[in-house]
Amino acid sequence: MGFFYLFLEFGVYMKIIDIIEKKKKGGSLTEQEIKFFIDGIMNGSIEDYQTSALLMAIYFNGMNIDETTWLTKYMVESGEILDLSEISKNIVDKHSTGGVGDKITLMFLPLMAAADIYTAKLSGRGLGHTGGTIDKLESIPNFKTDLSIEEFKEKVKTHKTAIAAQTLSLAPADGKLYALRDVTSTVDIIPLIASSVVSKKVASGADHIVLDVKYGSGAFLKTAQDAEKLSEIMVEVGKRLGRNICAVISSMNQPLGRAVGNSVEIQEVIEFLKGNIESDLKEITFTLAQTAFEKTGKFTSKEEGFKYLEDMITSGKALDKFKEIVESQGGDISIFDDYTKLPQASIKYEVKAEKDGFVKNIDALRIAKACKNLGAGREKKTDSIDYSAGIYLTQKYGEPVCNGETIAVIYTNKEDSIKDAENLVLEAFEISENEPEPISLIYKIIH
Repeated sequence: MGFFYLFLEFGVYMKIIDIIEKKKKGGSLTEQEIKFFIDGIMNGSIEDYQTSALLMAIYFNGMNIDETTWLTKYMVESGEILDLSEISKNIVDKHSTGGVGDKITLMFLPLMAAADIYTAKLSGRGLGHTGGTIDKLESIPNFKTDLSIEEFKEKVKTHKTAIAAQTLSLAPADGKLYALRDVTSTVDIIPLIASSVVSKKVASGADHIVLDVKYGSGAFLKTAQDAEKLSEIMVEVGKRLGRNICAVISSMNQPLGRAVGNSVEIQEVIEFLKGNIESDLKEITFTLAQTAFEKTGKFTSKEEGFKYLEDMITSGKALDKFKEIVESQGGDISIFDDYTKLPQASIKYEVKAEKDGFVKNIDALRIAKACKNLGAGREKKTDSIDYSAGIYLTQKYGEPVCNGETIAVIYTNKEDSIKDAENLVLEAFEISENEPEPISLIYKIIH
């Protein structure tokens, strides 16, 4: 028996070596080889160092669309797959690749629910310089994001929407792979990003998937071309796995909206739903919502869809739906009338402009770094964050400024972080003599 066990172990070891060698030399892996790889990760027969070697081979030699699809398929099948068919055959999920001040999900969900479209959203916490939707929601006192699958499904059924922290039971192979990608510098490879995103979305059970793919200084992908390439692969893989999927590619060179942080972003979401709408937030949110309308057959006309969305806000229906979401998940709804019920920073510091002119650019990455230094972000998943920390941009792209005028307000409980944050904010603001031309944030939509 001992000899037989060793033989099996030796056979498994040789097999993964063959797969690593094949990919190292630029070969394409078969479906059976990829299934073997994922099975080995899950049952522990493949060692971390072997997985890391294969990830590095993939990093340098890539994967074709078939390989990426098979990898995604078996990552999905490595865990639980939500069945939402008993609720509706027309459920939408929305995912962002991450950005600075990206609070779009928190406006998208109540708008969809107010429009009688079911949405089911499993989201994550922030890591690095991009903020997490779950962190923003957890800044609301008593808001519960750790829902069981049954609780999650019941809330979607009852309220037409729910948002919860990503469960480890969905696509667990992705979690194992990502942990190794993170420490082996193999995160930024498009096939692995695509399989990671799409596997979680497919496992989440929605029929329609709307992807918000960011590019620019504050995004993971820096160029529109890379964002387009990733979008095309994700859409193709999603279609091959039976989902109605599209991707909206948008710029993240500047922060979205005026608030960056957690509780400060919740305030901006509420203000948006009350009708105090920032133009960049409207452009992204309404475009994503309209793509969902088209997918579900509610509106095919952009004009009709946008007017309907505006009506949902002016009528108060979207705000009421967000309040319903917060209350249904245990949150304190008094925050809607009294923002002091949200976490409040002990220090409020105003950053002043150093010249006259117009705001030509606000570098999203510098603002994000400043926010993280103030306590609003984390380096690793186990880090705690300060929900009250953040930055509010009193001046935005195209707006005039005068020397000495406040351009941003810093909120923090860390006095020793203020000077560095102020310097980063001043570096982020580019002020020019001439008023810049209006810009669109939407680059392209991939169907």
